Amino acid sequence: MNRFKTSKFKNTTPKVPKKDGWISNIRAGSFTSLGSHIKSSCKLVAFNTEQAGGGILGLASLDAGSDGKWTVSHVPCHADQVTDFDFSPFDDYMLATCSADETVKVWRLCEPGQDQPSSAEVTLCPREGRLETVLFHPTSSGLLALGSSLAAQVWDSSRDAPLAALEQHPDQLQGLTWKQDGSLLATSCKDKKLRVFDPRAQLTPVQSAVGHDNNKDSRILWLNDDHILTTGFNQIRERELRLWDSRKLGSSLAHRSLGVSSGTLIPLFDPDSGLLVVSGKGDSVIDCFEVTDTEPFLSEVSHCLTEAPSRGVAMAPKLALDVSSCEVLRVLQLTDSFIVPVSYHVPRKSGQDFHADLYPDTVGQTPAMSAEEWWQGENRQVQRVSLHPDKRPKPGATATNKEPAKKVLSSGRSKEEVPTGCSTSSSPMTTPSSSAAPSRSPSSTSGLSSGFLPSPSQSTRAIQSMLGPSSKFRHIQGNCDGFCANGERVAVPLSVAGGQIAVFELSRPGKLPDTALPTVQNTVSVADLCWDPFDTHRLVVAGEDAKIRVWRLPKGGLVETLTEPECVLRGHTEKIYSVKFHPLASGLLASSSYDLSLRLWDLDAGQEVKLLKGHQDQIFGVAWSPDGQFLASVCKDGKVRIYDPRKSAEPTQEGPGPEGHRGARVVWVLGGQYLLVSGFDSRSERQLYLYSAQSLSSGPVATASTDVSPSTLIPFYDPDTSVVILTGKGDTRVYIFEIESEAPHFLECSFFNSSEPHKGLSFLPKTECNVHDVEIARALRLSKTTIEPVAFRVPRVKKEFFQDDVFPETAVWWESSLTASAWLSGSNGQHRKISLQPKDMTPVSEAPKEAPVRKYMPSSYYLEEKTDEQKKEELLSAMVAKLGNREDPLPQESFQGVDEDEWDD
Repeated sequence: MNRFKTSKFKNTTPKVPKKDGWISNIRAGSFTSLGSHIKSSCKLVAFNTEQAGGGILGLASLDAGSDGKWTVSHVPCHADQVTDFDFSPFDDYMLATCSADETVKVWRLCEPGQDQPSSAEVTLCPREGRLETVLFHPTSSGLLALGSSLAAQVWDSSRDAPLAALEQHPDQLQGLTWKQDGSLLATSCKDKKLRVFDPRAQLTPVQSAVGHDNNKDSRILWLNDDHILTTGFNQIRERELRLWDSRKLGSSLAHRSLGVSSGTLIPLFDPDSGLLVVSGKGDSVIDCFEVTDTEPFLSEVSHCLTEAPSRGVAMAPKLALDVSSCEVLRVLQLTDSFIVPVSYHVPRKSGQDFHADLYPDTVGQTPAMSAEEWWQGENRQVQRVSLHPDKRPKPGATATNKEPAKKVLSSGRSKEEVPTGCSTSSSPMTTPSSSAAPSRSPSSTSGLSSGFLPSPSQSTRAIQSMLGPSSKFRHIQGNCDGFCANGERVAVPLSVAGGQIAVFELSRPGKLPDTALPTVQNTVSVADLCWDPFDTHRLVVAGEDAKIRVWRLPKGGLVETLTEPECVLRGHTEKIYSVKFHPLASGLLASSSYDLSLRLWDLDAGQEVKLLKGHQDQIFGVAWSPDGQFLASVCKDGKVRIYDPRKSAEPTQEGPGPEGHRGARVVWVLGGQYLLVSGFDSRSERQLYLYSAQSLSSGPVATASTDVSPSTLIPFYDPDTSVVILTGKGDTRVYIFEIESEAPHFLECSFFNSSEPHKGLSFLPKTECNVHDVEIARALRLSKTTIEPVAFRVPRVKKEFFQDDVFPETAVWWESSLTASAWLSGSNGQHRKISLQPKDMTPVSEAPKEAPVRKYMPSSYYLEEKTDEQKKEELLSAMVAKLGNREDPLPQESFQGVDEDEWDD
């Protein structure tokens, strides 16, 4: 039953406070370095600034003062740019910095607003050129790991030479991390390799393996005893996460794609909850995952949209969290002008009992050993402390450890005294002080959609548990719009290795068996997929290897795993983004790719027939016009284009597209006279744009706003009603608009809410709609564990009549009207149309007219036209008529009675 076990952190929700809860007066640095640009202790927050060429660090308190504001000060640290810095895990006021000036310094800081030290307590000179990374040892005091351009070193801050100078890397050292117990050190390098070192045993790696496929910037983070996480780029420049078993680095356990962007992904991990936070430099989103020891290993928890791009992110220590509000994480986002605290809460009743299940004992602030003891081979764990407010260690609880900071750092070397005005209660050997007290929980608003409501239009005939346990059949994240369905079956990409696709027959609903399912083995991850509209057994799958595989499904459904496609189309040079069948010509397919091209394919001939150019960046979406003559595209370069593929390889029209570059989709509406584009504006708000297909260059004729969300709205357009239905992956709301050619163009209809986030909707043919219930569209909704039908209905009174105003004759789009070769030769076609009227229903336009109801006027209307004498006489007559003649017999007197002897005594 473990597969049905639900994580208590599954519903962890990020909350972004209002601007008065942000740390302001920030001028973040824009220098390039391998550091994360911001770090936090339980008391202080340090960050890179522009001042003095980057040689000065900004400093603020983690929590606001009694007036609700933060004091920001600055610390001159180096003669050149500060490339990285790290707080000691055992002292909230001790900070190590490294710089392009080739030095490392250890500082004892003061509270912001006080005079900061003018010189460092310790200065180290590794003489390895520009230094890029510095990390305190997780269990030992005074021990540091340093990374330069090609090498990593381990230093005891009390010595003038490194304890261990590890073997140089052949290329740029990009990432550095300690194992949690401090026994091993791991690195990532521009040569694409991961290396694990045991500095006390040997200077060469004890393990190495190929990491990410691309040599762009990577990061590495040791999660727990056995798992290492890396962030980097794959061959098609997509950012990805990879999870590794540190005991056998041969291949990754799991990987997760996070789309194409140039910003380096910064990973942050909380070992107590298993929550992993990832955000890219320059990104306006923060992703949260839960890491588990079994499949799927990386489970998405939340996707938080922020108001400004990140310069860097940091995680506040566990001892700084507000346990009374069930805060389990706090991420600090550094932007150009603010530090934004993003607080993650588990929805529980706050302010009452301590939720011990959310807060296991965490590592304390007392080092387990000295640097010398570690170097001699000792391995000891840091003592754990309780997060319960009544059980936390109090300041001064361990008097024997209260030694001056200079002794701990220098081990006999003479260093400066602690500066006047600085706190001396937190040395590397002291126990946790008042910094462990619960922090202020700012007023905040959720970064995720909330208020899930049961759907009023959701069909009760749900296909229960169609995908089985979510851990096994969780849908992959990627560019694919989710899944696809036709009138007979539905195809769903799975999150397991090998690009497997499950295919379910709609004629066989119900719970899936526990046995293994036969699948389509696509061999590579699925980028997009679609059913042939004219052949319900042919499935086209675009892969991340730039190939298109065409699969033939057997009649009756899958009974065994398919491993050989019908054909493979080759031509694209980079990952394919989308595939779309021609609406009229059989076997004609359009595909878009990261190689910035659109290509047309003849599936019957198994070859490319057209190559369309003109895009300058990633192609977000493509769509055929209803008559199949034109192809429209929307691109990340901010353009909407229309092609006439049979006449030119270049676009015939161009116009300005959405300002935001997060993603977009395009669909033809109003008989092909207009284009509807769903995208983002410059503030990352989701927008709809309506363009005239005859004048793209004039820009949109109308726009409509929806909400702020990171997922692109995927549109479905019903040409019979001119209604467009939109939703995004991970959304709970489905938007519905009626589109008109006249202003205001967008008529908002009632929206549909689901009870939980979904992966998307796939719409079925119009013939699947129940016209008796005035059902204008029927879709399948994919959630984590089910596929269930959703009906979109129009409320009508006379449902016994066929609503012919809602159901005009519909195009038979599931039948082709010409071949691919005929279309390429210049022929055009059109779909035949059929009526959806059942034989037993009469059109509402032919319904018999009801007799008009007489309209009665109020008595005052008549009274005003009569004299007073008439009014008195009529009133008297009415009263007499109502009372009746008292001499008339009562009605019951005319009823037949019973004989006296029939009464029962």
